[in-house]
Amino acid sequence: MRKRLTTVLKVGVTLAGLIIVLQQVELDGIADKLVNVQWSWLLVAFILATVSLVLRAYRWHLLLRGLGVSLPFGRLVELYFVGNFFNAFLLSGFGGDAVRILEVAQDVPANVAAGTVIVDRLTGLLMLFAMALVALPFRPPGFPETLLLIVTITSIAGLVGGFILLDGRLLRRFGRWLPAKLSPVGDGPVARLLQAVQGCGWRALWGAMAISVLFNLLLVAWWATTGWALGYDVPYSYYLLVVPILSVALLVPSVSGLGVRESLAPPLFAGAGLDPEGAFALAFLVFIVMRLSSLLGAPVYIASLVRRHRNRTLAQSFDQPIQAKPHE
Repeated sequence: MRKRLTTVLKVGVTLAGLIIVLQQVELDGIADKLVNVQWSWLLVAFILATVSLVLRAYRWHLLLRGLGVSLPFGRLVELYFVGNFFNAFLLSGFGGDAVRILEVAQDVPANVAAGTVIVDRLTGLLMLFAMALVALPFRPPGFPETLLLIVTITSIAGLVGGFILLDGRLLRRFGRWLPAKLSPVGDGPVARLLQAVQGCGWRALWGAMAISVLFNLLLVAWWATTGWALGYDVPYSYYLLVVPILSVALLVPSVSGLGVRESLAPPLFAGAGLDPEGAFALAFLVFIVMRLSSLLGAPVYIASLVRRHRNRTLAQSFDQPIQAKPHE
């Protein structure tokens, strides 16, 4: 029942967001922009989104290695493609993370699998917030003051909250009064998860954050190249300021952020001179690029299923006792 309610909530949020924003834009204007798209720049955006999966898999590899877990890098790349594929079909931007946790939990403890996936996501967000703050002094003239305040508060709050989670001392000090299952101390599920989150070691964490800087530059770049595909002249620094907000929108229950980002895009890109139709077209086209990139995980997933079935069949054949022929 809870799962059904969650699904209904996600679909409802997506539909509500799309209905609200579509009442404020002209469909003909959106169609005109999408019809005149430059496919070469769109291909570049697709390639950047796909390459980022390999980069993020290496970030995950660093975190697992920090915990003393050695898994083949190729296996992690495969799981990232598969997880991205499931993101295209599960009703959440984080559906693929659950798939990655379940798959890796076959080789490592479940709390280690979940902890590294959480830190993998968290380091990406932390560096995105940090880059937004660094970009603020270079914001273009006329950048809206309200948006400046939102970016500043969101980025600072995200950085503080993220480092509190990674450090863990404040959580342990003030979370002792919670029930055993929710307490950050002891041997409960939350405590074991936090141990994995905080057990990667700062060397691995700083390495993951360095990779996250490269990933976020790719993330902003595929937004920018999608904008170029639509003929927009939005400065790269502007994307650095608004993409963090659009990325955090994935936390809102929805169908892979659809409807949420499209409703946020018009006010966020108004300062860059985009009309509501142009901002909607940009956000929607980025969604399409990401979904198309996700579909590359389909053949990878099918190949992994075939390989797993073949290995299971071989293992069963070796387990079969050899029957001696009866004496004639």
